[in-house]
Amino acid sequence: MALLKHTVGIMTHPASEWVSVRDDKTSFKQVFLGHVPFLALIPSIAAFYGVTQVGWTVGDGDPVHLTVNSALTLCAISYFALIAGVFVLGEFVNWMSRTYGVRDSEEQRHHGGTALAVCITTPLFLSGIFLVVPSIWLNVIAMGIAGTYAVFLIFEGLPIVMNIEKERAFMYACSVITVGLVLMVTAMIGTVLVWGVGVGPIYVD
Repeated sequence: MALLKHTVGIMTHPASEWVSVRDDKTSFKQVFLGHVPFLALIPSIAAFYGVTQVGWTVGDGDPVHLTVNSALTLCAISYFALIAGVFVLGEFVNWMSRTYGVRDSEEQRHHGGTALAVCITTPLFLSGIFLVVPSIWLNVIAMGIAGTYAVFLIFEGLPIVMNIEKERAFMYACSVITVGLVLMVTAMIGTVLVWGVGVGPIYVD
């Protein structure tokens, strides 16, 4: 499978790209490894550059920066957390598929769940490029737009990829969104725990 095969299509013409995702004959591992490790580099590298080279301001003060070692550690942890998050989301999509009447084979359901998780998180990964400028408002707006498009992709793509009728897919999609929100909250709690054991930000004096 070509690297990042579905990335451009899911952002420019999702309706036809979902059909391509559905008909893709690669395994769920190929779908996952062909996209997520590379897409997760975007927010990680952008954030590293932003907090070490650009910095952010608090009030009228001078820009605040993190040390290179601190930023490298935090961005590395975030990178692997992003990869794990997409994998877990895909597993949940696959796990819930039988509940919502998906009748495909186990292999096809696993591929579909993973592909769906990969594609719906693509706009969020791409919006991570704005982390090169560590502005809260800029990144909130970028993530808000990306999140809205991700929700659209869930409702648009789930009935196609998982091959079920739209009425049943609506509740399925709502469940996927709920799982995604729970994973976000879990990541926030995990961040607090990591900081609590001493792996927190170290600022440049």
